[in-house]
Amino acid sequence: MSDLTLIRTSSDNADFRKLVSLLDRDLAVRDGDEHAFYAQFNKVDAIKEVIVAYQNNNPIGCGAIKPFSTSQAEVKRMFVHPDSRKQGIAASVLNELETWATEIGFSACVLETGKKQPEAIALYQKAGYQIISNYGQYIGVDNSVCMLKQLNTPTILDTRHLIPNK
Repeated sequence: MSDLTLIRTSSDNADFRKLVSLLDRDLAVRDGDEHAFYAQFNKVDAIKEVIVAYQNNNPIGCGAIKPFSTSQAEVKRMFVHPDSRKQGIAASVLNELETWATEIGFSACVLETGKKQPEAIALYQKAGYQIISNYGQYIGVDNSVCMLKQLNTPTILDTRHLIPNK
């Protein structure tokens, strides 16, 4: 991964928008007739936490998180350009998203991916995500695979009960 740089940005980032366009084209092929159903849940307007990965100053990957609940962030729009895959870039983006989610105060991440994306499922499982029952709009959708990962949130030591040294 020579010269891999991850930047934190928002969904207004032009490179993110270009990568998402490539992702949508890929998913249209993979999902076929189901693509329109999934596309309605993948709007990027107003996503505030976006990671764009650059290699040698070229945008090659992305991912985002958005609030899912008060304690959970949802991982969205994960993509690495086909020419840059199998280099650990997706794992780096995912790790940075999890770090950011923890910093914001989330204790877990959830996500939805599809059975037609076995490489994504493998990535998430390798990163510690567990398959859960489908949530929200994905309940009853056979192609959907929903996953959850508890994040390592920093432990805050409560010192109010300690007796001070005299």
